[in-house]
Amino acid sequence: MASFRLEVIGVEHIPEVRYGDNVAALIVEACRKGQLTLSSSDILVVAHKIVSKAEGRIVELSEVTPSPFAHTVAKQTGKDPRLVEVVLRECRRIVRMDRGVLVVETHHGFICANGGVDASNVGPGRVALLPKEPDASAAQIRRGLQELAGVQPAVIISDSFGRPWREGTVDVALGIAGLEPLIDYRGKEDTFGYEMKASLAAVADELAGAGELVLGKTRRIPVAQVKGFSSSGEAGKGSHLIRSPEADIFR
Repeated sequence: MASFRLEVIGVEHIPEVRYGDNVAALIVEACRKGQLTLSSSDILVVAHKIVSKAEGRIVELSEVTPSPFAHTVAKQTGKDPRLVEVVLRECRRIVRMDRGVLVVETHHGFICANGGVDASNVGPGRVALLPKEPDASAAQIRRGLQELAGVQPAVIISDSFGRPWREGTVDVALGIAGLEPLIDYRGKEDTFGYEMKASLAAVADELAGAGELVLGKTRRIPVAQVKGFSSSGEAGKGSHLIRSPEADIFR
């Protein structure tokens, strides 16, 4: 019987990313320094933070003037009114406020704490926003890898999201390129001949979570190289992972 092996490698040697940097070029150079071979069969999990930095999605809190509503929300949540103002600008609606937690729906459709606005690894007095169009960002990185290295690995842009009913955060796919985000097992039979009715595997999220194991929050490793997973498809998008309000029983 053939064995299945998945390998996840942290891509080191990526410097501090600044506005205007070419993320694909940084990855290619880091792989060269680390003696890692890029292949079109690879999947690269890229922490959104370096993409946000390259795209200028960093906000100086000293330049933010909170609205009266931001001050009201800040009092209820115990958060910095300037941070709340940034979160409100990045969201469609507030989903829940309770016990210091502010859960919102972003303009992308993600439902997450603080709308993905994050103060880690950007320096004091600054916050990072999610990429404006994560799928487009992933596609741009993939095109850059093709131009610079002659290979087209799939690209996942990831971020850590909390989960209802479970402790801890898990990385999920915000944007993807070159990978179908879901594997549909519905209508197929399991090993006992049972026809599966509702099995839809979120493989892009699973791969993002695997990549997170080598990325970490305190190590300067913002890219993971995944080998051994058979990816297919060009048309898949991270937005396909967002459940529609009509199908969501919790909205």
